[in-house]
Amino acid sequence: MPLLYFNVLEGRSDAELNAMLDAAHRAMLAAFKVPERDRYQIVNEYKPSRMIIEDTGLGIPRSDNVVVVQVVSRPRGKEAKQKFYRLLVEELEKSCGISPNDVMVSIVENTDEDWSFGLGRAQFLEGDL
Repeated sequence: MPLLYFNVLEGRSDAELNAMLDAAHRAMLAAFKVPERDRYQIVNEYKPSRMIIEDTGLGIPRSDNVVVVQVVSRPRGKEAKQKFYRLLVEELEKSCGISPNDVMVSIVENTDEDWSFGLGRAQFLEGDL
């Protein structure tokens, strides 16, 4: 964990999606200091009419390359979140050609009791993690 959801417009190749996921994972490892195999990523693809991403009046131009990332995570500090935002856009631009203008992120926090990694158990609460 964290669990990352990537919301994109239809049309990217598997190679493009894999590059995007790898770039995001590198940013998460560096910002949140999680183990290498702490990787949970889901891609949702939408028709253009099903995804409207504006800019809250900030004047940020968007393209069809837009990516909305939702991160579900235990609480992270302000500095770690800001580092993740910065590293994520850097990695996506460098590895995928995705402009920082096209990256929107939302972090949703939860607690240890909200996670089960399988086997019907709460690994954080039971001391496995």
